[in-house]
Amino acid sequence: MNAQEHQKIIEELQALIDDTQATLTRFEETGMDKEMPEDYNKLLEILDGAVKQQREHTLAMLAHANL
Repeated sequence: MNAQEHQKIIEELQALIDDTQATLTRFEETGMDKEMPEDYNKLLEILDGAVKQQREHTLAMLAHANL
């Protein structure tokens, strides 16, 4: 995978992170985090996974750039 491919994935993951954070905010503002804790926790898991994947691709892109 080249640096451009990593960058594209990083950007797509950022969109997922932004959307998930917005959904989490709506959940919190409407009290759904307390009414639907399982769904809220799933959103947190999605956010966590996307952040970890983004970090992995960032590190891979930086390693590729240092070759």
